[in-house]
Amino acid sequence: MQSSFKIGVDLGGTKIATIVLDRHASVVFESRSPTPKADYEQVIGSIVKQVDEARTYCPSTATIGIGIPGSQSPETGLIQNANSTWMNGRNFSKDIARALGQQIKIANDANCFALSEALDGAAKGANTVFGVIIGTGCGGGLVANGKLVTGRHAIGGEWGHTPLPWPGESEIPAPRCWCGRNGCLETWVSGSGMERDCRATTSNNLSAETISQKALNGDSTCQKILKNHCDRLARGLAMITNIIDPDVIVLGGGLSNMDHLYDQLPAR
Repeated sequence: MQSSFKIGVDLGGTKIATIVLDRHASVVFESRSPTPKADYEQVIGSIVKQVDEARTYCPSTATIGIGIPGSQSPETGLIQNANSTWMNGRNFSKDIARALGQQIKIANDANCFALSEALDGAAKGANTVFGVIIGTGCGGGLVANGKLVTGRHAIGGEWGHTPLPWPGESEIPAPRCWCGRNGCLETWVSGSGMERDCRATTSNNLSAETISQKALNGDSTCQKILKNHCDRLARGLAMITNIIDPDVIVLGGGLSNMDHLYDQLPAR
């Protein structure tokens, strides 16, 4: 018998997070752990461990949904375009279902975010919503009239692999992206992109969180890194606005917690 409880898993580049919702959509369990680096089997094992614990909070078999980097190819069923490159070419849906012993649903993490925000979150009631994930990577999801626009190849909204618009002299030559091209937005506006910019500017290997905190404490170099990041993010979103003209743009992912973005982005 299947219960009305739901288990959700967010497979990110930095962490794996799991949540259980009861029949009233109240949170009854949460957990998170670091994502094993470049080890597909360990990632499967970490998800199974979290889900097994989550199941103890469910009175009967719960439905399971997993948000992933990249997407599942409609043609092959294999993972494509994931910045966790060790997932690409894998039949993750089949492998994780076998490991968990039940059918699951998978979807791109940014699509999950965008749809959630459009249906009952910050963009509730808006006709056209663009959801932005800026964390370890850079993803996007597009919702129109309450429905996801996934596209023929399941890459709708994936703005992270379009080039940085209107690059300045200091941004040429552009950094190499994991996808094999140069200058993708992901190399500029993601957390890993900010950290790369910091290394190039200061030779210091600081996390995005540390950069943000040092900027708040008055570090002028880190403040400049944040200013440049905000400017690049604004240029990327200006391109999205020119093409889609969304009613609402919602920011998600770890970098969305930086308060200065909400003051400075609209001004740019």
